Amino acid sequence: MPTAVVTGANSGIGHAFAEILIREGYDVTAADLHVNGKLASLQCDKAQLDVTSPDSIASFASSYGDGPIDLLLNIAGIMAPKEKDALYTVSLATLTQTFSVNTFGPLLLTQALLPNLLKSDSPKVGVMSSRVGSIADNSSGGSYAYRASKTAANSVFKNLAVDLRDKGVVVVIMHPGIVKTPMTAMGEGIAEAVWPEEAAEKLWGVVRGKGLEDSGRFWHREGFELPW
Repeated sequence: MPTAVVTGANSGIGHAFAEILIREGYDVTAADLHVNGKLASLQCDKAQLDVTSPDSIASFASSYGDGPIDLLLNIAGIMAPKEKDALYTVSLATLTQTFSVNTFGPLLLTQALLPNLLKSDSPKVGVMSSRVGSIADNSSGGSYAYRASKTAANSVFKNLAVDLRDKGVVVVIMHPGIVKTPMTAMGEGIAEAVWPEEAAEKLWGVVRGKGLEDSGRFWHREGFELPW
């Protein structure tokens, strides 16, 4: 049975991804900051994980043990309200918290679980980015902490793809599109917004279809590549 770890599994795309992988026959470990609510309903192993805490990451890695991980999906993410993430309002606290969850956490968790990934015959690592992390595609400005944290995540996971290519690790950088979640105000008024289940299904198709020749590239949920 293939194995998977999914962060951010208590809601949104993370929860939908965990459900898909369970259905697909994976032995899933679903992790989030709080083990309650939607996470508690999943029929799989569940774990408390704070991706901003090195101690929590170390504890999670230790409790997972030395078994292989075939798929690590770094889905947990946050976005500050727009009024707190604009040019004249963004603060060091907002920047630090956003980067800790969206950029540093995925890197440090991947680092901690690398020994497990390298025990897999076909390891894959995914990270949830966003189109707003594309510098070339930026025509709207704003969202300083969120936008920059996703740009940084793109850079970090491109770097991982280069460093891990000779070890056979495929790295997939994902853009879910506009998704109807509380973080996006349920995509209010945006025609192309979809529910988390649809976004996760389409992204699963992307992740499943990528090999080493695609590693470290930036993919839209519809399957086309995005610019940096």
